[in-house]
Formats: sequence, structure tokens, C-alpha cells
Amino acid sequence: MADLVLLDIDDRGVATITLNRPERLNAINMAMRDLLWEYLQACRDHPDVRAVCFRGEGRSFSAGADISEFGTAPSLWESRRARHERDVWGLLLSLPVPLVARLHGYCFGAGLELPLCCDVRVAAEDARFALPEVTLGYIPSAGGTQTLPRTIPPGAAADLILTGEPVGTEEALRWGLISRAVPEAELDAAVEEELGRLLSGPFELGRPTL
Repeated sequence: MADLVLLDIDDRGVATITLNRPERLNAINMAMRDLLWEYLQACRDHPDVRAVCFRGEGRSFSAGADISEFGTAPSLWESRRARHERDVWGLLLSLPVPLVARLHGYCFGAGLELPLCCDVRVAAEDARFALPEVTLGYIPSAGGTQTLPRTIPPGAAADLILTGEPVGTEEALRWGLISRAVPEAELDAAVEEELGRLLSGPFELGRPTL
């Protein structure tokens, strides 16, 4: 069985974290959360890591959290304790290096909330973005209600959060949700260009807390 999340660190110090569950559109389950927690700690502690790039294998970046696992924790208390002890999103925001998201296909729910914690978001022209949690009777649970209105105009953020309706790259570019949109065939080259720009000089990044 293939690892559900992959980590590779190249000789430039770029750590690439790949969501690797393509048969489920990279829906993030608890096993993937645990691997993200381990790999983000490794990126934080590795002295040579200078940037982190997130990508998704297959047809989409990520369709969001795996809702088939909802309600499977032994208790609400245990669920909250696990999230507190493995605060993936807080750890992500605390990384002291630039974060780049390579986006294509569906970027829904947690598949949008993760890129919202990044500094640069480069998308294929076919990408679609949504926080559909309201249509399932709950709210975005990985910080989207905080990070989205800090990234795009508040009215646009409210519309996405309250309706759950997806938007394409035209709206995403206009609002500042993504940095660039390119044909999918050019996506890797565009991501490499952004990484090269970020690695070309010293800088410091400050990130908001959730």
C-alpha cells in the first residue's frame, strides 16, 4: 500500500509534501493528518529546508476531509484532544519558511484551508475552490472562517462560507485567493518559477495565528 502522504527534500532545500490518495481525490483522513503532522515537524526541524511545496497526486489537489470518518472517534472529548495534541494547521502556520501550494482540480474544504495557510498559491486554470461544509450542516473546521476573510474581501469570503458554492480561477484571481493561474501543462513550471523567486534572497515571513 502506497504512503498516503509523501515527503521529498531536494538539494535546494525544497521540501515537497504530496497528498497521495488519488483514488479518493486526496480526501484527507486521520492517517493523512498524522503523516502531515510528522512531516511538518520534520520540515520545521530540518536545518536545510528553505521552502515547502504542497501538491496533490492525481486529478485534484484535495476534495477536503474524508467525511466517512466523521463521528468515528470514541467520544467528542477524544476527538478534540487529538486535534489539540496534533494541531496540524497551527504547526503549518508556524513554519518559518515560505509555503507554496500547487493547485489543480478540486480544492474543497480542507483542500482549500491548507493552501490558505500558504504564502503563494499557483493554480491550474481548471481548478475549483469551495468551502462546502455548510451544505453538510457544519462549518469549516480547519481555520477557513479566519484565514479566508484575511485573504480575500470579506463579502466574497462570506459568500463562499455561507453558500458552499465553488468558484473558478477567474474569481479566485480577482479576489486574491490565488497568485497565478496557468494551463495545467504549465503548472509545474510556474510553481518552479515561484519557488526560484522565493529562494533567491533572504527574508522573514510573519503568519497570522488562527
